[in-house]
Formats: sequence, C-alpha cells, structure tokens
Amino acid sequence: MSTPAPTTRQQGGSADTGGPTREAALTLLLRLGEATAASLAEQLGVSVQAMRRHLRSLEEEGLVEASHSAAGPGRPSNHWHLTSAGQHHFPDGSEDFALNLLHSVADRLPPETLGALLAQQAQEKSNTYRRRIGNGPLQERLERLVELRRGEGYVAELRREEAEADGWLIREFHCSVMRIAEEFPLVCDQELQLLRQTFPDCQVERVHWRLEEGHSCGFRLVPASGASA
Repeated sequence: MSTPAPTTRQQGGSADTGGPTREAALTLLLRLGEATAASLAEQLGVSVQAMRRHLRSLEEEGLVEASHSAAGPGRPSNHWHLTSAGQHHFPDGSEDFALNLLHSVADRLPPETLGALLAQQAQEKSNTYRRRIGNGPLQERLERLVELRRGEGYVAELRREEAEADGWLIREFHCSVMRIAEEFPLVCDQELQLLRQTFPDCQVERVHWRLEEGHSCGFRLVPASGASA
C-alpha cells in the first residue's frame, strides 16, 4: 500500500497545517519501523525542516519518539519510531467488548475449549474469505484478500517473496485484533490457520511475529506441489 505524497514541495519557512502530512508520516513509520526526518521528507515530498516540525509536534503528543544513532563522523541522527500510543492511533477493530468476553470465557472454560472456539471462528472466517476472493489465479486471490484485510483495519501489503520463485509474502504492519492478541497470543495461531484454510493450495508459514520482535507480522505463501501460481 503506497502512501500518497503532496504534489508540491513545501519550503522550510512555509506555513503548513500538516494534517495529511502528519498522518502520512505516521503511516510510513508504521510500515518502516523507524526512519529519519530526511528519509520521511524525501518520501513525502516536503522539506526536512517541515518534517522535523511535524515530528516534534507528534513527539509532544506522545505518538512518536526518537533514538539517536551515530552512523559515522558528525552529529548523530535521530531515528523516529511510533510509541505505543502511536500504534493505537490507527483504527483498531478489537473492541473492549470482545476483549472482556474472551476474559470471561477464559475464566470459565478450559484452555482447549477456548482454542476450539477460536478454531471454529477461523474456519468460518476462511469460508467467507474463500467465497469473496473467488477461484482465480493465486496472485489475484491474494490481492483480493489483502484488500479485504485493509477494510477490516489491517495495514497490509503483498509482495513477491525473494527467497521463493513462486512465493508471496503478506506483511501486516497493524492488526485489527492487536490488543486482543497481546493478551491472548492464541489468537495469532488462529490467524495462521485462517490463512492456511483460505489458501489450501499453498504452504503457509509465519515468518515474522510482532509479539516476538519487529514491527510487523509476515506470512509466506508458496503454491503446493502441482498447484498453479
């Protein structure tokens, strides 16, 4: 998913209301994990001075913070990244009701029963996905799935997997069930099963897991032997 850039370059001393640029900067940091003001400015087509003002304003709001990095002689550069508040700035489909409901279920039922309920939900969701993405070529189905996920609050992208000639990589930089997954990691296991059931003609594995490290979750999909890519 690309981030739109302004059509004109802002000068360092120009007035700037900053709304679209601020949101675009936050989205880029979500995707990249961290970036310098110069890098963000270049990608968004604004001056470095204007981008620094945006970042300082976002820092005051508690949405971003900087870490210093000495990349050689000269002044150390600031590498900016989202704070926890910055992560939650993005739409989050995990309502308090759902989280409280899971707590209630977990308190009253054995873990295997909760796992079975989540597995059933994943199966039903995969059936819905398969109906909506159709039976076309794999790339077409993957692209449709990513669009569906975006509509559900995920910040997702699809690209070719460099290590596998016929493989694809789905990366999700923001998860609509992130708050739930932080307390019930079992939900992440069901996300993996969901993709496997949605694409039974592929081998699906998780290659990045945000709860362990990094700033995104990633799933590699490779057509199974005999399946068409």
